[in-house]
Amino acid sequence: MADLSMRFDGQVVIITGATSGIGLATARLFAARGAAVVLTGRRAILGESAAVAIRADGGIAHFVATDVSDPAQVDHLVEETLRLYGRIDILFNNAGISSGGRFWEQPIDEWERMITVNLLGHFYCARAVAPHMLDRSGVIVNMSSVLAYATLPGLTAYTASKAGIIGLTRAMALDLADRGVRVNCIVPGSIDTPMMWEGKDRSEVPPTMQQEAAEAVPLGRVASPDEIATAVVFLASPAASLITGAVLIADGGLLAKIATKY
Repeated sequence: MADLSMRFDGQVVIITGATSGIGLATARLFAARGAAVVLTGRRAILGESAAVAIRADGGIAHFVATDVSDPAQVDHLVEETLRLYGRIDILFNNAGISSGGRFWEQPIDEWERMITVNLLGHFYCARAVAPHMLDRSGVIVNMSSVLAYATLPGLTAYTASKAGIIGLTRAMALDLADRGVRVNCIVPGSIDTPMMWEGKDRSEVPPTMQQEAAEAVPLGRVASPDEIATAVVFLASPAASLITGAVLIADGGLLAKIATKY
């Protein structure tokens, strides 16, 4: 019988976009469950502080500053991880950015930046990591969004990038299936992160806006980053050993409801 525990002792996890929000919560959870965690992101001060805090709690963590839109920096991340720990078992592709605007008015360089970071960044990281996982039961978890399925005005670039991640996940899963590497995707809804509140901390957001966001979710609340971290850890664990090419929706029921009452 497979070991269905949620321990990751001796395993090495790379988490992109790990300086705050879902990435940071996931790094903490993996470290608490025995993994050596490599946090990445562009904000070095936040990243170093996060790694120090994890080590202070008894975990194993290291920060490597990385812009996932640059393949050379991604290659350096992988090389540094192998130098530090000698292996890579899990990749959580979490890095992403968001901006809005009607597609015919949005600057082309802004549109391209969104696709490069959100979609190509996933590809660059998976491409660099996969050769070191082959035949060793590696796991890749990608981050999409409910906005890949049901979007809002002014979010064409973000929606295109997140929809692309779902297709990328399924295609990579097939490419890697015969080599023992699983690839899955998380689709979160409203999560209490700076991206959810347009760069602000929740304490800075008017209570009326917070209430409106909570009431829009059938479960009646905005989720915490820890709830998505738990889903990521599940997909990376032996409990999900048969799951690959799948999309796990964790949205409190957002996609289950119709957008109008009429």
